[in-house]
Amino acid sequence: MNSFHPAAILAQAADVSPLDYPGPAWSPYLVGFLIGVLSWFTLLLSKDTLGASSSYATISGMLGKVFAKKHTLSLAYFQDNPPRISWGFMLFIGIFAGAFLAAATGNELTGRWLPPMWEARFGADSHLLRTGIAIAGGLLMAVGARLAGGCTSGHGISGTMQLSIGSWISAAGFFIGGIFVAMLLYRI
Repeated sequence: MNSFHPAAILAQAADVSPLDYPGPAWSPYLVGFLIGVLSWFTLLLSKDTLGASSSYATISGMLGKVFAKKHTLSLAYFQDNPPRISWGFMLFIGIFAGAFLAAATGNELTGRWLPPMWEARFGADSHLLRTGIAIAGGLLMAVGARLAGGCTSGHGISGTMQLSIGSWISAAGFFIGGIFVAMLLYRI
């Protein structure tokens, strides 16, 4: 039977359950506590909140200054928010460094492009599909974050910490959207 045949996919997926995940390498309680402490210190020391989605605009502005400086600096957004390296930009870089550090110290650096659950659902040769979905999802999340006036860290951490109703609605939307997409992809 062809590995792309629906019956073959379901048979493979039956062997790998998303509910059988052995658990996080880092305690979610410790990490949650540390994020709370970071949020508090960020607000105390910089009088600003955590957020990463504006870094996309900052990076775009930095690239724009390299390739089309006059045009980039003529845009109203960059006149009010000059593209520069700031603490928010460094937070954005730190997210990637921290994710790598957490994976390395939690023995989760597998060197695998496709996780077993993905392979069971879409096949071992679905690298292009995974890349396309990751890029499309990232673009949709970036656009959504800009439209919503914040990302998961801006609304989900900083906004909910300040009891912002809009942030609580956004955070609920993040979870509902994640559950919906997981159910579509993995037929949970």
